[in-house]
Amino acid sequence: MSLSTLLSNKGEILVMPGVYDALTAKIAEHVGFKAIFQTGYGTSASMLAMPDFGFLSMTETLETARRITRAVSIPLIVDVDTGYGNPLTVWKLVTDLQKIGASGIFLEDQVWPKRCGHMTGKEVISDGEFVPKLKSAIDAKKNNPNFIIVARTDARAPLGIDEAIKRGKKYREIGADVVFVEAPHSIEELKDISSEIDAPLVANMIEEGITPNLTADELLNLGYRIAIFPLSGLYSSTFAIYDTFTTLKQTGTTKLLVNKMIKFKEFNKLVELDKYMNMEKKYT
Repeated sequence: MSLSTLLSNKGEILVMPGVYDALTAKIAEHVGFKAIFQTGYGTSASMLAMPDFGFLSMTETLETARRITRAVSIPLIVDVDTGYGNPLTVWKLVTDLQKIGASGIFLEDQVWPKRCGHMTGKEVISDGEFVPKLKSAIDAKKNNPNFIIVARTDARAPLGIDEAIKRGKKYREIGADVVFVEAPHSIEELKDISSEIDAPLVANMIEEGITPNLTADELLNLGYRIAIFPLSGLYSSTFAIYDTFTTLKQTGTTKLLVNKMIKFKEFNKLVELDKYMNMEKKYT
């Protein structure tokens, strides 16, 4: 089912977990999510062991998306940061993502090198500089109405909520399918965004981030159509691995942690081992 179809039902909110490789995408599909979000923060962490601080390249983002789309059949929307350059770079990026089967992008108006939307010290380019990038993304997807362009503004932190809402309205008028005002500070600001911007809206739920952490139903009642939980999987897996490795180092065994691990057979089922063993039999 396409993202545009999933967004067509105004009585539902689309919840997307953040994924950062083929395995996390496979897990999200396996538990029943209808769409997934490729997090730049998580990709930078998993691929480079570095923060979301402008280190990730376009090539690394594309390669991660390629691996994910090969592994799952549900729609993938990709965090492409600022587009890694100028409007022509954005055009190429959107063109390439469509070729590998991605279903959309988040494109933001931060100064490059960017940083995570809930970090301090953010700066944004002028809306006049961002608009050509947004237009090039829209042009690149014209023959694919199911490819979703999410225009993200980070203006709330450096310029205030009024400027962020102003930009959100403008990006929608230009043709963005969805608008994302990053890092509002309160429920009141979430309400203001929803009441002022006539567009499908994204809410970003980061554990211990700047924005109040609400449930999907609460966000739907506030007027939001997409809820992303970009770092929940990354933080959970990091906690589990850190705990396991610490226990192994301290005790020389993982016996006490067996009940916290997926079992050998269950993992093989997740990655479809039987499917490939049957293929092997067929061809031998």
